[in-house]
Amino acid sequence: MKKNLLTLFSLTLALSVTLSSCSIDINDGDNGNGTVNTPGTTESVLSGSGTLSGTITKDILIKKGTYILDGVVKVTNGATITIEAGAVFNAVTTKSSSLVILQDGKINAVGTASEPIVFTTTTKTPGDWGGITLYGNAPIKAVNGLSQALSEDGNSVYYGGNDANSNSGTMKFVRVEYGGKKINDGTSETNSMTFYAVGAGTTLENLVTYKGTDDGYEFFGGTVSAKNIVSYGNFDDSFDWQDAWSGQNNTNWYAFQTGTGNFGMEVEASANVDNTAPKISNITLIRDNNTNPEVAGSVEISAIQFKRQGTGIFSNVYISGYKNMGGKNAYAVLIQDDATNTNQVNANPTKVSVSPVNYVNSDNAGVWGYAQTNGGKTFTNTSTVTKVSLPAGAWATVDGVNLLAGLQ
Repeated sequence: MKKNLLTLFSLTLALSVTLSSCSIDINDGDNGNGTVNTPGTTESVLSGSGTLSGTITKDILIKKGTYILDGVVKVTNGATITIEAGAVFNAVTTKSSSLVILQDGKINAVGTASEPIVFTTTTKTPGDWGGITLYGNAPIKAVNGLSQALSEDGNSVYYGGNDANSNSGTMKFVRVEYGGKKINDGTSETNSMTFYAVGAGTTLENLVTYKGTDDGYEFFGGTVSAKNIVSYGNFDDSFDWQDAWSGQNNTNWYAFQTGTGNFGMEVEASANVDNTAPKISNITLIRDNNTNPEVAGSVEISAIQFKRQGTGIFSNVYISGYKNMGGKNAYAVLIQDDATNTNQVNANPTKVSVSPVNYVNSDNAGVWGYAQTNGGKTFTNTSTVTKVSLPAGAWATVDGVNLLAGLQ
């Protein structure tokens, strides 16, 4: 669908839900003369429990408590969903549940280190639900340089705009667990957190994605930046982007791959030679012992892969645990195709930079890998580069496991 969005605001409350009478105007469906109107509010408040479902078209405040997220919940029509610290959402797993902020909606989810906002499931199984998706109105460069493209998250929304500073809201101290549910085609999965054409006016800080079956974070174009983000145990790539994402103020990215995992970072620009390289300072990528790619014998075992004209300027990079397996070599940096090597690595050396880097407990030190012809780029380890530093707290603790232990 393009713009065939539901306009009905559906919010199903459990019996224990109470509404704040001092701040809302409730229409209970009966105006006193027997005429029944569609229920609605000028502003709604969930105060501790209840079910979130349907399409949200008016502002809603969700206070600290435990809730059910039932189905695909879309925020649109200028509405803002505000979520207080300590709110926990359990997604229904028998259907394709997810939280989607459309271009004309906004999220204001601000947790704290001790009281994060958590999206999870009761069954605690990777792939249980569809995660969080934000749409913005920032520019993209999709395949063939197109300024718009159709989303691949199952929502079939066209994304791509002309406002580099567009604001989709704020997310701080938010954790998404067990995302990656398969979409309608039965073969592709959603990411834990996905950002379509999200603009630089959006704030993304202190976020965690935990054990999703696709990427931890994926950016489809846009200009947004992210700070203090953790990708832990996600099955595909920890960080991924395409459509010429160009965030310039990213810092403190940490990935811990364990059990199943492909690349630490997969970098591409949808084959657009002309793109603006994103910048990320302070990156730590750790691959746990006996972590396998999704497909046995795959080349997807390197820390950072550049392909399809992908670019990036990465500084203070600490990489550990990337070792050869399945007859394939693991590298700190892998250049996947000759076109990227020719047009970006060689012709624009300032657009593909991973330096300084400290590459330890890994194979093939000192050289970049090349899937096609051997480009021969080398590097020297800089031992002064250390792991990133992130604040401790419940925001990065799941079932008693400290997700930041690998940084110690």
